[in-house]
Amino acid sequence: MYFPTNYVWSMSVVATLNNGGLIDDVDKASRPVLEASEHGDDVGTELLYDSWQAVADRILASAQQDEARGWKLGAAEKYYRAALYTSQAERLQSPKWEGRRAAYQKSIDLLLKHVELGGVPLTTVEIPYHGDDASEGAALPGYFYRAPGAGPHPLVVVWNGLDSTKEMMYTSGFGQQLAARGISTLMMDPPGSGEALRMRDLHARYDTEVWAASTLDWIERNAAELNVDAARVGLVGWSLGGYYVPRAAAFDKRIALAVAWGANYDWAAVQQARRNREGENPVPHYWDHVQWVFGASDLDDFIEKTKNMRLQGVVEKITVPFLVTHGEGDRQIPVAYAHQEYEAAVNSPKRELRIFTREEGGAEHIGLDNMPYVGQFTADWIAEAFAELTA
Repeated sequence: MYFPTNYVWSMSVVATLNNGGLIDDVDKASRPVLEASEHGDDVGTELLYDSWQAVADRILASAQQDEARGWKLGAAEKYYRAALYTSQAERLQSPKWEGRRAAYQKSIDLLLKHVELGGVPLTTVEIPYHGDDASEGAALPGYFYRAPGAGPHPLVVVWNGLDSTKEMMYTSGFGQQLAARGISTLMMDPPGSGEALRMRDLHARYDTEVWAASTLDWIERNAAELNVDAARVGLVGWSLGGYYVPRAAAFDKRIALAVAWGANYDWAAVQQARRNREGENPVPHYWDHVQWVFGASDLDDFIEKTKNMRLQGVVEKITVPFLVTHGEGDRQIPVAYAHQEYEAAVNSPKRELRIFTREEGGAEHIGLDNMPYVGQFTADWIAEAFAELTA
């Protein structure tokens, strides 16, 4: 809790430090807004953005100097940190802030400079989206991270949650952990998140099998070019993605395995709890944010659009290996949901529940307090499950 009275702001500090941020940078960015943090989650978020950007822009200037001298690797590392700090600060802004799109585009541009100069095996992809609410020609954006060596490789599709982005998926290091195990990764912004929401006005929906089908169709068409095995495609979703993924796996039988990285077993009930001020919110300006994500006209419309976002009677339909992970100290989603979800997944041939404790780390929401540790376990479980599927 860098900001002692502000869980939401502190969560971004912890996520940044776990994703490659340097403690000196983060302290320089955060210390000027310590006092502002005492006035609640919503007040002062633009001040926070400006403070973090001052640090990011200093690093960016140094990266540009390195690049001009031909120091590509040093520049790549600095572009990475500038992108990370920009991304985490943008995440905390109001949907009504007029600078939000530009801030998000900046985070993309900086990250892609890191990719270019660092020789990262990552490419941008566009996945045609055939949802009944999609505009003509709509596509979902993603990053494909190619595993090294001969293939075809298994593939893991990673979906984010309510407020994270595909850029944060990359900086989490999870794709790199999978690649070290011979598994390629497709990191996507599904409808309602990241670039799909900010730049394309594509909104979230409860029936996630719709965009899962679009994604799997695209993978099947492009498997040879991607050097992946279309019969070994797994789904991983963190935070709200922990609702998206189990539902998709229940209804699209092409999915070979599924991971709920945070057991969002009854997200509809979580919204009612938040209306009663129970538990912590993931972002400032929460009710404005969720209405933006779901394209809702008001709070009642949001509640109506999300009333079916519960997995009771759904996870029973999962017939592939299924992992549920959760932190015992998660302040957003009750840990009891993890136990309920695991117990309900009676038709999975390989189901496992992993609760991360305070003593070992990874006890906070999606393990943000020790994310590489949670990622390592998850990557090893996936590698094991793929190996058993082909044995």
